Amino acid sequence: MTVVAKDDKNLKQVLDKIEGMDEPARAVMRRMHDVIIAAAPELKPRIWYGMPGYAKSASSPVLVFFRNDERMSLGVSEKATLKPSGGKDGLLIPAAWYLDGLDDATERRVAEIVRAAIE
Repeated sequence: MTVVAKDDKNLKQVLDKIEGMDEPARAVMRRMHDVIIAAAPELKPRIWYGMPGYAKSASSPVLVFFRNDERMSLGVSEKATLKPSGGKDGLLIPAAWYLDGLDDATERRVAEIVRAAIE
């Protein structure tokens, strides 16, 4: 299977996974996918631990992912570029965020998180 064919297959699996979600999560996760791809068009989606994940190639580690379990969440994997928050958070490294939906401010923050994760 060629890389392009594998990327297409992986994208279809991710989009099918999102389409299989119940509303209102489905609409939020569709938009989350769009925000991630717009922020880092070089990322390639694939299913990772049963949910959408995004990596630099089909064979490289997932860097960013989102989940729809009891709550929706965005996360960055240990393979992403991670830096301590500093300030009152000291050496804590933010790696996961729960969300109830997406608004403009949240979409901007998601895009920042994605771009930082792939530096």
